[in-house]
Amino acid sequence: MKELRFFYVPDAANKQELPEDEAMHALRVLRLHSGDEMYLMDGTGTYYRAEVDLAATRRCTYKILESMPQPLQWKGRMHLVIAPTKSMDKIEWMAEKATEVGLNSFSFINCKQSERKVLRTVRLDKIVIAAMKQSRKAWKPAVNQMETFKQFMSVDRPGRKFICHCINEIESTLLFNELNTPTIGEDEDVWVLIGPEGDFTEEEVRLAEEKGYKPVTLGQSRLRTETAGLYAVCNFQLAQS
Repeated sequence: MKELRFFYVPDAANKQELPEDEAMHALRVLRLHSGDEMYLMDGTGTYYRAEVDLAATRRCTYKILESMPQPLQWKGRMHLVIAPTKSMDKIEWMAEKATEVGLNSFSFINCKQSERKVLRTVRLDKIVIAAMKQSRKAWKPAVNQMETFKQFMSVDRPGRKFICHCINEIESTLLFNELNTPTIGEDEDVWVLIGPEGDFTEEEVRLAEEKGYKPVTLGQSRLRTETAGLYAVCNFQLAQS
């Protein structure tokens, strides 16, 4: 069976040409020619079966043969809010794997005990796109800019909201149980906050509580930040099975 070739083209239905980086991959790596079939994904829920129209040195135009709307693979909208690790390799690994598992957005927060205060999201976005194509996800997770913890807390967000932490003095419930009682609704937002390597401070958890975030735990093991982020996304998906 011939392997399907997928390319990410935002607003693909209203365009006729692959973005430059996708065109280079199509022409130089896959060596596509005029008349070859390919599939486009717009990142907002639709695949398109298309045909290469023009294959030039740096340009690849197409014509759409069929629009193929895709059903959402999960209920609700999962938003992971995480303090980036000092090592970018770790947060990039987490973003790749979490995208493959399935979620709706990444947000990044600068907390009191964060070791990374600045984050460039351009490379992360490219990693997310590659993972989306590899795992055949019809929706591209949003990759939001980094902001301070207090800035994030200043916005009132609807849905079910949780903050994961390891502070013994604050009573917590298990995230997985919270996601199952009741089960996640079709259009429900789920926000899960993961702290930095040094965890959230008690002051940050208390502030989150005031804003409607429920303190939760991911279990008895003490997880690394990137592991906790991926595990939270897995909890969200497993809660629906």
